[in-house]
Amino acid sequence: MNKRLPALFIGHGSPMNAIENNDYTEMLKKLGETIEKPKAILVISAHWLTDGSYIDVQDEPRQIYDFYGFPDELYQLEYKPTGVKDYAQIAYESLKNFGVKSTNQWGLDHGAWAILKHLYPNADIPAFQLSLNHNFTPEEHYKLGLKLKKLRDQGFLILGSGNIVHNLRKIKFDSDANPFDWAIEFDGYIAKALTDNDHDALINYKNQGLIEKLSLPTDEHYLPLLYIAALKEDDEKVSFLYEGIELGSLSMRSFMIS
Repeated sequence: MNKRLPALFIGHGSPMNAIENNDYTEMLKKLGETIEKPKAILVISAHWLTDGSYIDVQDEPRQIYDFYGFPDELYQLEYKPTGVKDYAQIAYESLKNFGVKSTNQWGLDHGAWAILKHLYPNADIPAFQLSLNHNFTPEEHYKLGLKLKKLRDQGFLILGSGNIVHNLRKIKFDSDANPFDWAIEFDGYIAKALTDNDHDALINYKNQGLIEKLSLPTDEHYLPLLYIAALKEDDEKVSFLYEGIELGSLSMRSFMIS
């Protein structure tokens, strides 16, 4: 019988984290060494939005460098897990009755590999992605997340990659910049909802008015959180792995459900 694996939401921040060594990347390394090795990893990344819901099913997903203007070192970094197709197919079979389709046109974007590079640096665990359906309401994202519970019980690690606060237009290009008050307030509101198991609050995050609009001018970075929150069982708790708001308007809050 498979042991239920933790579920993770990781604030992924700048692609530069893939090649840097800091408190955040150290957290990821230690986390990968601590949790039981999964059979496969299903990632819901903020960076794959589609018309409909898709699972990427291919044996060797291509590495997608979906960013511009960064150092050459970042584009030379490789993360190429193999043996992926059979596990992606299992996930597809589990979800196809809920409207999820298969494709081989994606791969692993930086919302996936920039985290996995630290979590499992040897790329020895099959990893693939589930897209975000841009037609879904927050409640529909949450409900699809509920359907991932079966995979979790089969030895799959479910990983959501995004940010609770993500406003690039308000970024302060100063590593010592203080967070905006609205960023602190919204990040704290979501953290409390997670701790209190208040999933209605998580789903209805738009009810927070101005602080939500400033924190999430677009919501694709928040939506992966709903998939992970949906996986929580009654006997589990939320543990915060990392906290902090970088550059004024980018929450790096990360948590584990176990």
